[in-house]
Amino acid sequence: MSNNKAQSSNEIQNSNDKIYDLEERTAKFGEEVIEFVKTLERNEINSPLIRQVVRSGTSVGANYMEADGAESKKDFRYKIGLCKREAKETKHWLRMIAKANSHKNMDCRRLWQEAQELTLIFSSILLSKKKKVFGI
Repeated sequence: MSNNKAQSSNEIQNSNDKIYDLEERTAKFGEEVIEFVKTLERNEINSPLIRQVVRSGTSVGANYMEADGAESKKDFRYKIGLCKREAKETKHWLRMIAKANSHKNMDCRRLWQEAQELTLIFSSILLSKKKKVFGI
């Protein structure tokens, strides 16, 4: 019997044998969004943008937690789809914040890039599950 621990359902392994814990990564992303918005000035333009980016940015991790505990393949796919949509929505709000706060472009770009990577990861998960279902 192997001494290796089984890979948990919230970890993926890339071609460089590096394991990424999506539970931790999505939680960290939400935390980084929260820390970022604390640096923004509260005004008529920023306030609604801040509410939206916090909602979408933190829900990526919450939806991933639900997907990880899904009771069926259909439920898992649905919740991973929600993760993807929330990550994409977060990219939109970050773009709007960057437009309203040009001095925060680099911070927005860094968070946008992580949201993009998460979007691609969730897209890949959905595609791999689809391939298994259809035997592609």
